[in-house]
Amino acid sequence: MAARAVKRFRIREVITAKAPSILPPTAPSLSHVARRTNPFVPQLNAKTGKWAPPKYSLRQQADLIKKARKTGMLDLLPPSTKTKKARERLAVAQAAQPVVKAQVITGETSSTPTNPKDAGWQRPVEWVGKVRERKVAGAEIGNRLYAGRKRMFKGHKWERLAEKRAIRRNMLLRDMPKRIARYKQYYRRRRPNPLKPAGTSKNAKLPF
Repeated sequence: MAARAVKRFRIREVITAKAPSILPPTAPSLSHVARRTNPFVPQLNAKTGKWAPPKYSLRQQADLIKKARKTGMLDLLPPSTKTKKARERLAVAQAAQPVVKAQVITGETSSTPTNPKDAGWQRPVEWVGKVRERKVAGAEIGNRLYAGRKRMFKGHKWERLAEKRAIRRNMLLRDMPKRIARYKQYYRRRRPNPLKPAGTSKNAKLPF
């Protein structure tokens, strides 16, 4: 199923699709290589001057890449940001451990193709369209959240006041024995003495 999906993609985009009418002036002309519009990248319409979105979404590209990597047909897909990352991961995996390229079963029973469209789906193609990589600050160091920021996010209020509260708590705990003794002495002095006559208390109040 994976090989058939990649094959259908190649037949649809290489054989059935038409060559782009307007080619970039800097692109070299190769007579033996077919030119097709890259369906994985946005395309600029020369008449309207507007950009058309990719024909295949990033989710569809990821599904095709998974199937192509499983069957060893990753080179048949057009270049894009996702295919470049997939090829880099495949190169790293092959460098660590050599992988034998699996044979692709296309489902044909004879050497001659029954459908004329199946004849050249593996031929080389020159994909027209520039792949623009999005540069994300901090991606190389693995910290994209706070890269390029002068300060961190404000966070919760208790997080902002945590440091000041910790300093005040440590200060109070440091002098806690003295504070407890001073508290007890204050109320001990205000306690009335039973040996003294009534009414001589310093803080005595009138009954009315």
